[in-house]
Amino acid sequence: MASSTISCNASDLIPLLSGGANATAAAAAAEFICSRFETVSGKFTDAGYAIDNTYLLFSAYLVFSMQLGFAMLCAGSVRAKNTMNIMLTNVIDAAAGGLFYYLFGFAFAYGAPSNGFIGKHFFGMSDFPKLTFDYPFFLYQWTFAIAAAGITSGSIAERTQFVAYLIYSSFLTGLVYPIVSHWFWSSDGWASPARSDNLLFHSGVIDFAGSGVVHMVGGIAGLWGALIEGPRIGRFEQRSKPLTLRGHSATLVVLGTFLLWFGWYGFNPGSFAIIFKSYGTSPGSSFYGQWSAVGRTAVTTTLAGCTAALTTLFGKRLIDGYWNVTDVCNGLLGGFAAITSGCSVVEPWAAVICGFIAAWVLMGFNKLADKLRFDDPLEAAQLHGGCGAWGIIFTGLFADKTYVSEIYGGDPNRPFGLFMGGGGRLLAAHVVQIVVIVGWVSVTMGTLFFVLHKMELLRIPSEDEVAGMDPTSHGGLAYMYTEEEIKNGIMVRGVGGEDDHVHGHVGVL
Repeated sequence: MASSTISCNASDLIPLLSGGANATAAAAAAEFICSRFETVSGKFTDAGYAIDNTYLLFSAYLVFSMQLGFAMLCAGSVRAKNTMNIMLTNVIDAAAGGLFYYLFGFAFAYGAPSNGFIGKHFFGMSDFPKLTFDYPFFLYQWTFAIAAAGITSGSIAERTQFVAYLIYSSFLTGLVYPIVSHWFWSSDGWASPARSDNLLFHSGVIDFAGSGVVHMVGGIAGLWGALIEGPRIGRFEQRSKPLTLRGHSATLVVLGTFLLWFGWYGFNPGSFAIIFKSYGTSPGSSFYGQWSAVGRTAVTTTLAGCTAALTTLFGKRLIDGYWNVTDVCNGLLGGFAAITSGCSVVEPWAAVICGFIAAWVLMGFNKLADKLRFDDPLEAAQLHGGCGAWGIIFTGLFADKTYVSEIYGGDPNRPFGLFMGGGGRLLAAHVVQIVVIVGWVSVTMGTLFFVLHKMELLRIPSEDEVAGMDPTSHGGLAYMYTEEEIKNGIMVRGVGGEDDHVHGHVGVL
């Protein structure tokens, strides 16, 4: 909230009240007026904090609703025999993430400066007890942490032991993600744009809502999990062309996409954390303020997603010859992941460019994944990792000088987007961010998945994968089937026909 510069001094009021007589009464009146003024001023200050905290809490609720979106999207994108498994992993991401982010993650991310050698010199880190934030801020940051974990679960779906989900989700939300968020979001992070001095390339990294901090972290973690596990049975068994193991419900995919779209209005605009702040020279002098920037951020988010969806619609029509709703949904989400970095500092027309290129980035990475025999059931690594990286580059190219100055303040000559005349320093900082995130997540999550693989805790046995994880690990199927459906092949193992390949030699579709 913008602080008021108005104050009341009794000595200034006495000459106005006394009129040359009864100075004692005038002094008493002046003291009374100033005391009342301070009371009213304090009430306005309290109201400002209440408004900001309510805004942040509402944004946290919106972002948390994205967990339901992830659950629906994941459920629709896997085969019916794995529905209960993927739904349970989404619940565990939130539950385990909540506990481990509370115990470890929040302190790693936003603790006060530390004098400890390891924290200070290795992580650029923090001292656990010295936290200065109110509870809504913790809740909001927790929703981001579990979003990163949810991204990873999509990459390793349909073939991962449940114990591996428990381990990686706790590790990601308790250590890996919080360290990255500290580097780029905490006021004393080495690459944070909120630092008071020693800014990286004199600008810091403008990753406003987390194209890198959230999406790249989740996407790169999923990349390593999927690489180490290998593809699902049946995905690349034919030499001529990869087989599409289609999810069982486009309806759930669309529902999940709309829920994620809805939640993104808390993800991006909510990242301002406060809304009661004027950009005018004095309180009440302008209708333009942080509330305006919040609205603009919602608009840029919308335009990037819409553009990416339409680009994917026509692009896939040209490439594959049909209109595919699941591809369009992924394209839409790719546009959102890309704009998340620069949503607050770019013009709406630039958001259209962001979404257009994000769609082609996603389609290109999907083609590359097929050629490299990389299997990601939800395209999470390509979508969140690839489009997230593009979003970071995009911000370094198109960040607007006025918006950067309004939101981040400080030096009026602060670097901004290269294509907007701001030089290449911001872009250089963003290239550093991409390299650092890829390196950190690869070392931590790649090592974790490799150790789990060597301990035989990562991938389920092939017979369980064929039969489905629901009946083998979770006590039954997510859906009720009639005896007629079972006789017609719902639970009959494939014998090599084309349709059986399409569904991955499944026992349960």
